[in-house]
Amino acid sequence: MGGPTLSLVLPIFNEAEIIPELARRLKSFLADLGSGVGESWEVIFVNDGSTDESATLLQALAVAEPRFKILSFARNFGHQMAITAGLDRAEGDAVVVMDADLQDPPEVVNEMLVRWREGFDVVFAIRSKRHGESWFKKLTAAAFYRLLRAMLGGVSIPADAGDFRLMSRPVVLTMRALREQHRFVRGMVAWVGFRQTAVRYERPARFAGETKYPFRKMLRFAIDGITSFSTVPLRMALWLGVVAGGVALIGGLWAVYVKLFGEGVVPGWTTIMILVALGSSAQLMMTGILGEYVGRIYEEVKRRPLYIVREETNFGDRRG
Repeated sequence: MGGPTLSLVLPIFNEAEIIPELARRLKSFLADLGSGVGESWEVIFVNDGSTDESATLLQALAVAEPRFKILSFARNFGHQMAITAGLDRAEGDAVVVMDADLQDPPEVVNEMLVRWREGFDVVFAIRSKRHGESWFKKLTAAAFYRLLRAMLGGVSIPADAGDFRLMSRPVVLTMRALREQHRFVRGMVAWVGFRQTAVRYERPARFAGETKYPFRKMLRFAIDGITSFSTVPLRMALWLGVVAGGVALIGGLWAVYVKLFGEGVVPGWTTIMILVALGSSAQLMMTGILGEYVGRIYEEVKRRPLYIVREETNFGDRRG
């Protein structure tokens, strides 16, 4: 028996306030999808170690609708791992990854399906407007995407696009072969290639609850994205060392000149402190950058599983 036409993958982490409305919106969208063109579908909720009532609410949905499937992690492994688990289990010819906070409207999937039927393998959603977000988050997000694009040579990651996207089955099967520990899914999708296009939408504010990406996680995510796809920071460390060495050399020559040809004793404490501080900061920065890359090598060589599933609901025989 073949798989469904459409798979929806939704990571869930402490979204008990949203799940009832999410279920209503999904049922409405999927009912229209099935009645209009007779498409088969499945929804995979990946419970990423939620500590609220999310698991109970999801189980109730799965009991009422067998096409609602649940993967429950043994602990919180993170948003990108939850997406990976959903892609590993999705059986659809087209697989859509979307957030559960209703900032990724299910209705946009219709536009993605149209472009998929036109022959595109990846259809990503670009946020033309972002409602309900602070100016700081909008500014830092825009700066991050443009900085990342500037750092990457052969991989073009679209600006203002998150993980909300459709992938054809060949893309999903290719993604399953990529098993690195520090995952930046939107970059990985760009890296695999295939025919890609975009749809635009206005991103609404969260329906309820709080964002699961505070500044600390956003910064970690940005570091993972840059270090996963670019060696530019290593080159920057090299050039920073060259510049620091050049400044130190100029400072040293100036100090010798003043000592030999200047009048009286010139106090050099300030100059020395500046040069020492500059050299030390450059060394620490280079050490930190090298540490990030070495740490990633350390994580990769351990070959641990990307995630651990505690419980599965409504999963039958898997399709290859």
